Amino acid sequence: MMDHQHALLLSDLCHKYGQVQLALFRDFLAWEDIRKNWRRSSGSTSPTAHSHAVHTSEIVAVHKTDTGDQTRATKHLQLNTHAFTVFYVRRTTQYRWRCDEITFYCDNPGLCQHWIQTINDQLATQANRPKSLLVYINPYGGKRDGKHIYDQKVAPLFCRAGIATDVIVTERANHARDHLKTEANLDRYDGVVSVGGDGMFNEILHGLVARTQREHGIDTNRPDAHLAPCSLRIGIIPAGSTDCICFATVGTNDPVTSALHIIVGDSQPMDVSSVHHKDTFLRYSVSLLGYGFYADIQTDSERQRWLGPARYDLSGVKTFLSHNYYEGTVSFVAADDNVGDPRDKEQCRAGCSVCQRKTSLREPRHDDPSHAVNETWSEIHGKFIAINAANMSCACPRSPQGLSPAAHLADGTADLILVRKCSRLDFFKHLLRHTNKEDQFDHSFVEVHRVRKFRFQPRHDDPVSPEDLSGPQKEADQGPVCSRVTGCHYGNCGCSHWTCDGEILPHVAIQVSVQCQLIRVFARGIEEKNHHQSPVWLLEAAAHQSAG
Repeated sequence: MMDHQHALLLSDLCHKYGQVQLALFRDFLAWEDIRKNWRRSSGSTSPTAHSHAVHTSEIVAVHKTDTGDQTRATKHLQLNTHAFTVFYVRRTTQYRWRCDEITFYCDNPGLCQHWIQTINDQLATQANRPKSLLVYINPYGGKRDGKHIYDQKVAPLFCRAGIATDVIVTERANHARDHLKTEANLDRYDGVVSVGGDGMFNEILHGLVARTQREHGIDTNRPDAHLAPCSLRIGIIPAGSTDCICFATVGTNDPVTSALHIIVGDSQPMDVSSVHHKDTFLRYSVSLLGYGFYADIQTDSERQRWLGPARYDLSGVKTFLSHNYYEGTVSFVAADDNVGDPRDKEQCRAGCSVCQRKTSLREPRHDDPSHAVNETWSEIHGKFIAINAANMSCACPRSPQGLSPAAHLADGTADLILVRKCSRLDFFKHLLRHTNKEDQFDHSFVEVHRVRKFRFQPRHDDPVSPEDLSGPQKEADQGPVCSRVTGCHYGNCGCSHWTCDGEILPHVAIQVSVQCQLIRVFARGIEEKNHHQSPVWLLEAAAHQSAG
């Protein structure tokens, strides 16, 4: 039997398999069989499970249950006509969560209501849980089923958890961004939810960050500006083609899992890189900045949009066969030693010690003149097939390890990957390692640096001048000034483009600064595979924790 000395509430109740002892501790809800019912299944008999436990932080809701017609119920249920149901998180495979439920019965309506009230009181102490959300749905992303996914899989869970929502189905590109920047009354909400792909998330990111900087009077056109962090968390319901950001923060692209992370109020900080050309802000990046190979794929695929997602495979083959390289100079400020190394194999997981250590340290202000004087810049000149800057692992189902497996979500750095000119066969070997667990940096033509900021200058002058971006686009609070590019702006100048989280930038010469933990998302990072403890362990921990 459970050690109930320090339980907040303890009762002998029933569930459909027999009598149980139900106990609520400060951090756990636990139940254990008093009498085991034996059920006949396929000619054999087996007992029901002995004990169960769930963190109170992972209880979704508790509701009074209508017992309805008891004529077919077993005798012990017929005598207990009052019931309540507890909905809670159950972990399955591949980092997926599901909303499970169990109903408890008793013959005392007052006791039933007391249990409901006590559990709800415990949930009310969890201030991180959202009560009101602003939801944006992109009906055109991915397989164009964003609204169906939300209506069928997500909205019922939000309703069950008692979360109020205002839903906006976007009607054009940048609809969510523009609404967040100027129109939305954000004081009414505890978070903003993106239903769509990475592009939809980026719209919300740019809208929230632009509005936050405007409210704090920060000029985002200054490359050395220290940006103010956003107060509202962003939820991601995956409904796009790759959903790289969701995959890197949760471990799976599953709408139900993401909805449950939102409901329980998880909070994961994330770095954001600000990208500038001279004194003009271009765009923010949370996943991948790529020059050369990946940008060439993106540029070519824009001409094949009628092919749908297959255009990326076609453009990838064409770009690989072209085997272009580009000459330029990369300058960077290396990260501090306390954030590890891109090749140390210390992957970012839930409760990451590297990201937590960064949170506990006082961050140097990027706009502090004394700090800028002490910066040491390193410079590398060469011919590159690809230059990639990853703020996260960039893992996805096609590349489970990502471009930089040891990149961290919230350590204030990016992993700068330089792939120098090499043979087509060597480059293919490098690409192949993105799909397996081999060290993709273990090539003589590949080097990787963990950096806080970097600059790139192509061999040829950037042919697009800041004056080309004049007018309303250049206002600091207008968010990203670049738009999709459907053809090469550079003619035969020997330049590629930069792709920034799937959008082509209008300039090649850029400066990038990593803004440490600028935003937070409703996630907790990817959990270790052995995170799920056994019910017995939880029961023992509940008793010991309460005793302390």
